[in-house]
Amino acid sequence: MIGDRSTDTGQCLWEGVAHHAIGNVMTDYWQPYQAFIPPELHRQSKAQTFTVEGYNSLFRHFLARLRRKSKCYSKSMKMLLYSVILLMLKWNDNLVAIFN
Repeated sequence: MIGDRSTDTGQCLWEGVAHHAIGNVMTDYWQPYQAFIPPELHRQSKAQTFTVEGYNSLFRHFLARLRRKSKCYSKSMKMLLYSVILLMLKWNDNLVAIFN
């Protein structure tokens, strides 16, 4: 889900993944999470969010369009999605397999 940090975006994300088998959901203490993540699955702790923060840092490092206060930005959600997919394929050494 691509969007802002609003409760509406979070709700859309949750609806997209709710049909999967979900264990515990680890988040930081941002208040809107409580509006859409069921309390029995929700664990709040900064100690458990380091992996996703690492990926956020990776995205900001390699994709100028995701940096804050930048002149580079995505005019198309489709191109933003393609940029993230290409980065993840390259990062995981899967990009070469597509073109061989």
